[in-house]
Amino acid sequence: MKTGIVTYAYYRFDTAEGARVIKDHGYDGVDYQRLVDTETELFALDERGFEVALRADAAIYRDAGLDILQAHGPWRYPPRDATVADRAERFEKMSRAVRGVAYLGCPYLVIHPLMPFGSHSDREPDTQWEINLEFMSRLAEVGREYKVTVCFENMPFRELPLSPVSEILRMVKAVDSDFFGVCLDTGHCAVLGHSPADGVRLLGKKHLKTLHVHDNGGERDSHWLPGTGVIDWSDFAASLVEIGFEGAVSVETGVNRFVTDGSDTDSRERELAAYARRLAGLE
Repeated sequence: MKTGIVTYAYYRFDTAEGARVIKDHGYDGVDYQRLVDTETELFALDERGFEVALRADAAIYRDAGLDILQAHGPWRYPPRDATVADRAERFEKMSRAVRGVAYLGCPYLVIHPLMPFGSHSDREPDTQWEINLEFMSRLAEVGREYKVTVCFENMPFRELPLSPVSEILRMVKAVDSDFFGVCLDTGHCAVLGHSPADGVRLLGKKHLKTLHVHDNGGERDSHWLPGTGVIDWSDFAASLVEIGFEGAVSVETGVNRFVTDGSDTDSRERELAAYARRLAGLE
């Protein structure tokens, strides 16, 4: 296994210095975040400019000795997936993100389900299923074209039919593509009252491709540092070994979100990196 962290955890630095510090703290790579917000200068570029910008970022991380382990795809909140036009716009941006991940030399793009009735609606579950199945089947084909695996993420919304890991897995099996797998989010499991370790075991090595690792108190998606909430991290680490997981323990939070008292950020970031390495069985 390897370890990684979201790039936004080091946004107090410019890209090159942030990469250097991430490497110095002991991570193997990063979860790239520039593809999340599509209302940015990056997405306003023409295709050649888009490619050049992403390849330049890739070179920065590569020169620092880091892999781009995974990237998060387009996401906006509240979601806007209600109409055919909304979903067509989403597909265009998602497809561009797949190409962007290929430009980065990254194998995985993490995405959320479409939420046509909002994030907290259990309305017409069969309709929600069919909308997602059609959309994700087409996106998996884009992934196949660019050799990028699209990773479908479980959600923290209790009413949403596609939130549980079991339903995410059912969708992945229905799409039935070598380029469509699962990103297991530990914090999202905890909000639903589910064990992330059980999620790992349910998915198995075949379907589990990427991880989002963070903690919470079991009530809301707080993105606490692992080890500070309700999750049983010993069982989680054991489950990764049991299934033979070969991916990255990728932390989806940062010390910078919680330092408010003048504490030594650098030393706490090193502690977080060491915790990730322990979860990955590297220490």
